[in-house]
Amino acid sequence: MSDEPQQQSGDPGNGNRTPRDLSAGTGAPAGQAAAPGGKKGRAGRPRRTGWRRAVPTWRAALATLLVIALILIGGFIAGYQLVGIPPANPTATAQSNVYLYKDGTVIARDGDVNRQNVQLAQVPLPVQHAVLAAEDRNFYSERAVDIKAMFRAGWNTLTGKGRQGGSTITQQFVKNYYLGQEQTVIRKIKEFFIAIKLNREVSKDHIFEGYLNTSYFGRNAYGIQAAAQAYYGKDIGDITTAEGAYLASLLNAPSAYDVVVHPENKAAAVARWHYVLDGMVKENWLSAPDRATMQFPVPDKVKRSTGLSGQRGYIVQAVKDYLTTHQIIDEKTLATGGYRITTTLQKKKQNALVEAVDDNVMSQTSDDRTADRNVRVGGASIDPTNGRVVAMYGGIDYTKQYVNNATRRDYQVGSTFKPFVFTSAVANGSRTQDGRRITPNTVYDGTNRRMVQGPNGPTGYAPANEDDVSYGPITVRMATDKSVNAVYAQMAEDVGPDIVKQTAIDLGIPENTPDLTASPSIALGTATASVLDMTGAYATLANHGRHTAYTLVDKVAKDGEDLTLPDRSTEQAVSREAADTTTAILQSVVENGSGTAAQGAGRPAAGKTGTAEEDKAAWFAGYTPDLATVIAVMGQDPDTGVQEPLYGALGLSRVNGGGAPAQTWAQYTGAALQGASVQNFDLTLERGAEEPYLPTDEATEPTDTDTPFAPPSDTPPSSPAIPPTDSEPATPPGPPTGPPDSEFTDGGDNGDFDDFFPRGVGGARRDPASTPVPNPLPAPNRP
Repeated sequence: MSDEPQQQSGDPGNGNRTPRDLSAGTGAPAGQAAAPGGKKGRAGRPRRTGWRRAVPTWRAALATLLVIALILIGGFIAGYQLVGIPPANPTATAQSNVYLYKDGTVIARDGDVNRQNVQLAQVPLPVQHAVLAAEDRNFYSERAVDIKAMFRAGWNTLTGKGRQGGSTITQQFVKNYYLGQEQTVIRKIKEFFIAIKLNREVSKDHIFEGYLNTSYFGRNAYGIQAAAQAYYGKDIGDITTAEGAYLASLLNAPSAYDVVVHPENKAAAVARWHYVLDGMVKENWLSAPDRATMQFPVPDKVKRSTGLSGQRGYIVQAVKDYLTTHQIIDEKTLATGGYRITTTLQKKKQNALVEAVDDNVMSQTSDDRTADRNVRVGGASIDPTNGRVVAMYGGIDYTKQYVNNATRRDYQVGSTFKPFVFTSAVANGSRTQDGRRITPNTVYDGTNRRMVQGPNGPTGYAPANEDDVSYGPITVRMATDKSVNAVYAQMAEDVGPDIVKQTAIDLGIPENTPDLTASPSIALGTATASVLDMTGAYATLANHGRHTAYTLVDKVAKDGEDLTLPDRSTEQAVSREAADTTTAILQSVVENGSGTAAQGAGRPAAGKTGTAEEDKAAWFAGYTPDLATVIAVMGQDPDTGVQEPLYGALGLSRVNGGGAPAQTWAQYTGAALQGASVQNFDLTLERGAEEPYLPTDEATEPTDTDTPFAPPSDTPPSSPAIPPTDSEPATPPGPPTGPPDSEFTDGGDNGDFDDFFPRGVGGARRDPASTPVPNPLPAPNRP
């Protein structure tokens, strides 16, 4: 037997068989070893080698896409659920209140944000189309978010083609109204979800309206209404198609495309304007022939912010007070902004009033005179037929003098109150203490410091006439001309101080006016009614005794909706005879008395001068048949606020109502009524009111204050004439003496000229059928 190993060449049992292929049944090809561990390999599939190993199989790619899709869908659902529609951004809702003249011209705005929201219907359709052509032509047909545009904008930005806008109008509105302008991923994600949700919950019109009201147009104008005013001085409803296309162009680059501020950018702005118009033509929103005729509408120059300087602040504050006092709108609601307030003020008349004050008062002041530092002026003018305030002067400048001199109630009105006493006498059929009916021709005693007599004797009140001058017997008409204190204090007692007070209230003086006290001193104007209050009362006299409460507001609107204003009825406050007879004697003041400077208006006029106690204010209150105006010059220390006499102011020893106030009244009235037909007074006078032959000069000369007045023997005395003595107080311990009138001294009492031959006064006519109105209140002076 050989020691060499045996080679197996086949079946041991059959040395002639071929060896078996051990790879059979393993899945490996012939000649290829089986996989380690005895695993079977796939027949015919070669293993990946090289770069192919980095490419995923289609199964892997599909699985990855499915996972990503699930993540995106889950993220969208989660984002949609988690991101809600937030409250509006406070800066997006902030608006200014706009105050307008009656003709729609802007007076002022209050508030930091220049925005006035409008309804979509208020924006002309061509202007709407211009905005759509500029910003989003498919707005009404597209979804809230344009994914393709967003990716395109992002790609262009990344590839250096400039920052591109990929937002729809809906997204821009969301950014303006709910979010902010910050460029962050978080803000963009929120914008995406809010836009989708908002688009499902509100209409396209609602979104577009919000977009127009929140977009910035340059010139500090937020919203298309503010933009229309800022660039063209118009409301949006008056903007043309060409102008609308320019406003739409501004949305792309508000400041850069302002061709007035940046004329160097005009070419780019005009190109953008053409782009907008061409887009309108392409969308069939504008015809090609109309497009061809359009020229670039150069905007107005930039207007300097009006602020509240000059008269603007006074007007704004007065209007605010009127709105809140009359409960049209409360202060907190008004402060939210967005109100468009059309006042009753007329621009022409307002400018005329300011000019008249400047010419006759402020231009007469000098820095070299200490007294001129104290000069203040208040003025108001009312249309008597409807009570609308057409002009108001509050002071030299609201930013320098904050108190409105037209509405303040702290200066005595002086003798401008006297006509209310006479009106009350006629309206109530009042009589003197000795039973004579009070008419313009009734004679009173004008002795200086004459004791006022009541039904039970002396009242203890003996007011002084101006400069302590005494007059003899003097008619009411002449006593009004000369503003005689003694006559009117006695008349107030004859009528009844409480009745006089009620008449003043009926005419328009507020019941809560300080120092409107029912005592004889009421006649001398101790009450501190405002200039505006007095104008309203004189307007009632001008309107034949018909009273309409004054108003400063013609219309209030917000977001296109008008607020309801209170009804303003007209009432017959006093009889026509009472008002017209007062007008007749006030005509005499202008023609012959202390108010002759008012003749400078060149119109039939009636009026009364007045001076506050210690000459701290000088007044002129007057009217034509179609305009009532009151002017007051006041003295106030600018540092302490203390009222000061006007001695030495305007270079005059004294400032009286017949001077600067009447001159201002005349210039203003003439200018305000320029171009209007001249209206004459049409008066119906009380019986016995026609002007008689006047007494002789001797009868009205001042008399010695130590000599008591003795009435004619054939006329019963109206009341005892008691001269003052050293032991008799000049003023009673209770009621104040009231202010003397600075123009003329005051006069007397007694006598009746009804038997004189009458003659007409100022075109007046007497109604023979007219009778005095019965006195509704008890009058102890009536027999």
